[in-house]
This record gives sequence, C-alpha cells and structure tokens, in this order.
Amino acid sequence: MKRLLILLLSVWSISTQASPALPGDIIADLNALQSQLQEGSLSGVVEHANAQAERLASGNQSDQWASALYQQLAAGALARQDQPAAAADRLAIARGLSGVDDDQATKWLREEASLRRAAGQRDQAIELLSEWLTLQQDSSAMWQLTRLLAQQARWEEAANWLGQALNEENALTEAQQALTLAIYRNAGQSDQALNWLLDGLDAQSDLSDWRQAAGLAQQAGQPGVAAGLWEMAWQLDKLTEQEDRWLLIQLHLSGGTPARAAEHLEQALATGDIVRDESNLRLLANTWQQAKDVEKALSAWQALAVHTQAAADWRAYGQLAYAWGESERAQRAFSQASELGDEEAAQWLTSFN
Repeated sequence: MKRLLILLLSVWSISTQASPALPGDIIADLNALQSQLQEGSLSGVVEHANAQAERLASGNQSDQWASALYQQLAAGALARQDQPAAAADRLAIARGLSGVDDDQATKWLREEASLRRAAGQRDQAIELLSEWLTLQQDSSAMWQLTRLLAQQARWEEAANWLGQALNEENALTEAQQALTLAIYRNAGQSDQALNWLLDGLDAQSDLSDWRQAAGLAQQAGQPGVAAGLWEMAWQLDKLTEQEDRWLLIQLHLSGGTPARAAEHLEQALATGDIVRDESNLRLLANTWQQAKDVEKALSAWQALAVHTQAAADWRAYGQLAYAWGESERAQRAFSQASELGDEEAAQWLTSFN
C-alpha cells in the first residue's frame, strides 16, 4: 500500500505535460492540496478534493482533467485512511473523464486494480488486471492475476495465465512454485504439472519434490514414470523409510517392471529389512512369476512351499513348473502335494506315468 500511495501522490504533476493545460489557480490549489496530503491532513483533503472534482466534472477537457486530478488526490487520502475500496472508486471515476489521456488512464487502471485487491474485491481486481495486461506486458502483474484467479478457484483461467507467467520467468520463488503446482493440480492438468516438475528435478532436489513428481505421474496415469522417479530417488539415497521401499515395490508392479520389484523385495528379505514370512514369500513368488523369470519364479515358489508346507502351494509350484516345461520339478512338487493329501496333485502325477 505504501508504494501505491507514492504513486498516487506523484502522478498528477508529471502528467500535466501531456494533458490539457490547467489554469494557474487550479495548479496552485492542487499543489497546496498535495502538500496537505503529505502532511497528513487526510479528511480535509478528501472534502476539498471532492468539492472541486464535482464542480469541474461537467466542464471542458481542461476542467475534466483537473477533476480527475482531484479524484486522484482524494484516492491518495482515502488509501492512507485504510479505505482502499473508496480510493479505487475515485480512480475509476478519474479514468472515465474525457480530459484524461490514455497513458494516464492506463496507470490509474493498474493502481485501481491494486486497490481492489487490497480491499478484497478480487473479481473486480481480476477484471482490471486482465484489461491492463492487454495493454502492458508485466510479469509481476501476471503472477498477481494468476494468484487472484487461484484464490477465486477459477483454475482453468489461472492455468492459462500461469502459462504466460512461466514464459516470462527463469527462476521461480518457493511461493510461485507452490502456486504453480496447486493450479495445475486443481485444473486437472497433471501432465503439465508433471512436466514442469520433471524439468526442475535433479540430485539436489528435496525428497518432497520427488514425492510430488511420483504422485503426479500416478495421477496422470503414468505408473511407469512414477516407478522410474521413485527408483531414481532410491538410488540417490533420498528414501530411507520402510514404507518408501514398499511403495517402490508397488510402483514397479503397477508400472510394468515386476522384475525390479522382485529384486528390491529379494534384497530386503536377504538383509532382514523385511520379515521372511509367508506373506512376503508369496509376494516374491508372484512377482517373479509376473516377471516371467522361470528360474527365479520356480525357486521362489519352492521356497514358499517349503516354508508353508501347504499342499496347495506345492501343487501351484508344480503346475507352474509343468507349464514352463520343467517336468522333473513339476513331478517332485506334485509328489509332495500328494503326500500332503492333495487329490488334484495326485491326478497330475498320472500324466508322468
């Protein structure tokens, strides 16, 4: 607000060069009123500026230009009194007077937008900033407009302006990064968000950035990309928690790389990081089977059957071995299942006679 006050205080004297000439008494009165404003005589400035603005508003172009300047001074006083909405109304009136040239009207348009924003009149601020940006190129204004649209949950419009704002920026602040991600997510543009995140990912990126990228890849229906991102984060030692390992395994399974999932699971079992129980052994067997690695899948199924000593597991091991042409293994597995009372396995054994 302080920067805006400085602008409101200084515009009129500079702009007289390109605008209709003003009578000497009006110039003197404007100067005196501006001095009162700088000294803090706010109520007096508003009252006198109002009276002069209304008196001159219906006159010729010079009068209307003077009226606009009085409105501008009233806006400055009202802004200092923490009345941004009333100050914005004054600038709106000033912009509409015929004695105001286009350059000055454009400046006041931008200042009115800032006042509307300060007053919480976001929709009006959005309209004004949008209009101003059709006349001027300004990166900070684009970001302001983008944030206002996001605050109003106008996500698609925010995403459109965000694209333009990103084209103007080389490095984003943390706030801009957070805003970018929020807009793309809420606008349903997971692909865009993912591409944006991928561009900025490197070995120095925080774990939160890797997590966000992997999550967005899942949302965008790209489980393979999600698995690749999580794998890279693992290799970079970004991930240390047990739940991170489990998520890595699940991502590889859903992402079409079951062999890599099985390798992680096997390594964790070997080091004791994961308990060697029935559930985990069964997952390992199914994962190697999904990966179609004959030797490792059969070995995993055999280890599961040995652990559980369940007839159904020996039979499943035998059926898989038979399907893959491993007759000797299949026969031994069916024999073990039959000894445990599995009638179906006994029937399978007849095919070897």
